Amino acid sequence: MQTFKFGRELRLLTPGEFNAVFQQPFRAGSPLFTILCQPNQHQHPRLGLIIAKKRVKLAVDRNRIKRCIRENFRLQQHRLPAVDLVVMVKGPITETENQELSKQLERLWNKICRHYNA
Repeated sequence: MQTFKFGRELRLLTPGEFNAVFQQPFRAGSPLFTILCQPNQHQHPRLGLIIAKKRVKLAVDRNRIKRCIRENFRLQQHRLPAVDLVVMVKGPITETENQELSKQLERLWNKICRHYNA
């Protein structure tokens, strides 16, 4: 039975783990997100978030965006390949509805799956 938890083992926690993704990443982008990917040695994907205060001024908005990304990742984790993912935001993301954020993330997850399963 699959579990849909989002525990510590599914997160990038240290600066070294983030830096490893920045070395030679595969990039998947949309108008609101850029996702950097790097294969990992684990049997599951791991997620890291970078949401700059420069892009999203209010903490309320940053937290809403993080919740939306985490929730979408949590539901899609079983179909993603074993990669480390760093999600960065761009564009007019603060005015965007959660439904549109989820839709764009779905497209990016599909692009990542196609790239690593091809």
